[in-house]
Amino acid sequence: MNVSKALLASALGTVIAMGALSATPAAAADKEKCFGIAQAGKNDCASATGTHSCAGQATKDKDPGDWKYVAKGSCEKMGGMLAK
Repeated sequence: MNVSKALLASALGTVIAMGALSATPAAAADKEKCFGIAQAGKNDCASATGTHSCAGQATKDKDPGDWKYVAKGSCEKMGGMLAK
């Protein structure tokens, strides 16, 4: 009995994990990298110019090398650029 409960729990965990993973690409498809709008310390990833390599390390507001994910179609309205 314990073996069947363990198998059922494992299968259920796998199904839940797969559902979470499949939702991620759809969410990412609705976003775009927007350069030049991030506030200091609030960028989403590495600088395009190589001044730092991680999120949250921007040192000045609206650096053209730093970016944030924004809703698709909103970057240029916010004064940003889609490509560095």
